[in-house]
Amino acid sequence: MTKLFKLKLIALAVSSTLITACGDAETNIVEKDPIAVVDDEHESDDEHDDGYTISSFGRLAVLADDSNEASFFDLDDNALLDTFVLNDDSNTLSASPDFRYAVIANRTQDYLGFIDGGMWREDHGAHLHDYEQSPVFSSYELTSGSRPTHLITHDGQLAIFYDGDADSGASASVEVLTDNDITNATATLTGINYDINMHGVAEPRGEHLLSTIRRDDASSTSNAKVLPDQVGVYHLHDGNYELEQTLEVTCPDLHGAAQNHDYVVFGCSDGVLIAHQQGDVYNAKKVVNINAVGAQRIGTLYGHKNNDTIFGIAAGHDGSDSVLLSIHPENAEMEEVEWQLADGASAVSYSFSASGEHFLVLDSLGFLNVLTGHDHDGEMHWELAGQVDITQADVTTMPEGMKFTMTVAQNGQFAYIADPIAQHIVQVHLEDLEVESELELTFPPASITWLGIAQEIEDEDHDH
Repeated sequence: MTKLFKLKLIALAVSSTLITACGDAETNIVEKDPIAVVDDEHESDDEHDDGYTISSFGRLAVLADDSNEASFFDLDDNALLDTFVLNDDSNTLSASPDFRYAVIANRTQDYLGFIDGGMWREDHGAHLHDYEQSPVFSSYELTSGSRPTHLITHDGQLAIFYDGDADSGASASVEVLTDNDITNATATLTGINYDINMHGVAEPRGEHLLSTIRRDDASSTSNAKVLPDQVGVYHLHDGNYELEQTLEVTCPDLHGAAQNHDYVVFGCSDGVLIAHQQGDVYNAKKVVNINAVGAQRIGTLYGHKNNDTIFGIAAGHDGSDSVLLSIHPENAEMEEVEWQLADGASAVSYSFSASGEHFLVLDSLGFLNVLTGHDHDGEMHWELAGQVDITQADVTTMPEGMKFTMTVAQNGQFAYIADPIAQHIVQVHLEDLEVESELELTFPPASITWLGIAQEIEDEDHDH
């Protein structure tokens, strides 16, 4: 039964002092001293009590809509840690592959910058060692690529696809980096250089990189020729990616990609292209659009390493009339999800939960819709587990050009949702389907992302 859980806000005091000199916070590294074990029989198995690891909700990076500033908050007490002035406005915000850094991308300025969120984990062999310090702006930046557009992370790697620019003659390219590359300020990253501009996408996959190929206009099956229609499998050899395979199945007007443990899926105007890895070789097949897609195309996809389902979004170019689809790569099938958005609502954000157990749809009416899958006759079907009303405000008063935004914690069953109307962020527990806390802001939030120490998630492994 669908249950509607109304907003239950628990106000938390935000004890913080704004730092007047933005971006120059003092760095304080916190390392816990090992705890001497007196009796082996009483040694704790709890990693949060071993003297090396840190128990924390993590941190939030928040972009302001009314200024070119990024603010960082400690989620344990909602304190403001620091605020940084960015070089330009119109930035996008995301997290680095291991969630240590906030990634600031500006497509029009050909720029990517990084802000160290201040929490990370190192494997010291005998034990895991966590670190906690103040956020700090990294001097490392990427400025050589043209029009950074699609940023995709998977299993500790980030693939940055640069579209290039036809007017200036700049070609498309790809760079792949890790958190260690940011930390060590790696001068030359591995990647691909094309000889033409392209609105493409790349999926990093260990030693492989599945990246789009734009053919000449006469050969291309795409209606919009700037969109690629093929996928190449690139293999890393001696620090360079080499094209080892071009998938024979074409994908007209290719846009959007996602992957899980075994499959990589790309959105096409006539369906989806599914690539199945078998060693160093990938087999490809096409799943054609079902009737529910109609005249739209699947241009956005979501996957998770722990889930067999890939979700596809079929929508118009303006995001209207979207249809949520579940794609089952192992069976080469797709189906319309039985639950769809209510009339008058449009989706503003999608995400898997950290565990991959839930799929989240945040809508324009201020509801977080939480879907879970169940097995029926050997097939996975998704249904609405519940809704959380995340705002008490009149949604018609949403500031022009703004929307609700969402990020998901990677160390517990929590989602964080920014409300520009109320100028606050709420923490939602995805199992209880309740709002558990509120972080007050002094500005309208345009975008948020979670940073911290990611952990494998079980049912209730982060009891705080």
